[in-house]
Amino acid sequence: MKRSEINAIIRDAMAFIDSFHFALPPFANWTPEDWAEKGDRCNEIRDNMLGWDITDYGLGKFDEVGLVLVTIRNGNQNNPKYEKPYAEKLLICQEDQVCPMHFHWKKMEDIINRGGGILMMELYNSTPDGELDKVNPVDVVSDGVLLTVPAGTVLELQPGQSVTLTHGMYHAFWAKKGHGPVLIGEVSQCNDDNTDNRFLEPIGRFPEIEEDEAPFRLLCNEYPQAK
Repeated sequence: MKRSEINAIIRDAMAFIDSFHFALPPFANWTPEDWAEKGDRCNEIRDNMLGWDITDYGLGKFDEVGLVLVTIRNGNQNNPKYEKPYAEKLLICQEDQVCPMHFHWKKMEDIINRGGGILMMELYNSTPDGELDKVNPVDVVSDGVLLTVPAGTVLELQPGQSVTLTHGMYHAFWAKKGHGPVLIGEVSQCNDDNTDNRFLEPIGRFPEIEEDEAPFRLLCNEYPQAK
């Protein structure tokens, strides 16, 4: 992705989030110049990858396969220094922009339609060897109600509705065409995008960036070391 594209996406995301009167934490507004002055008292942000995360999954077609994420709070699966056992994110999906099929080895999460359009959520179980289970029905909880649905069912989550994704449950999601983008909330156990994602097809997680202009905001994997 070009840095200019990432900058534009972040600016648009900030305006979209603001339209819901959702205030982001201060670090979401820190500039690269701000980060250059931050000391080790900000290491929780660095170590737990809080902040902006724009991904095209290494495929170079963000409008079709991509996602905007802001990690608001997070513990750490691998560092006992951070005792927080939970995480929270905001995500933005555009119409027909797919977050590709994947599951998490350790993280259980609630995915919530916070507002906007209709969130489409496709579900499968995984097999013992980590592949897609196309046969067995999926038991899934949506807002406290246990559902049993055929493999490959696509749930339509209206604003306010949510689904609980357990360990090993394959899921892909997108915003339904004709209904606008969706502001998504994620409430989960600690998040680790380096080791806890199992994508059905081998893809990247963080984009390769072409530096055609200066960054507006740093991504969560770009912070400089403490001064």
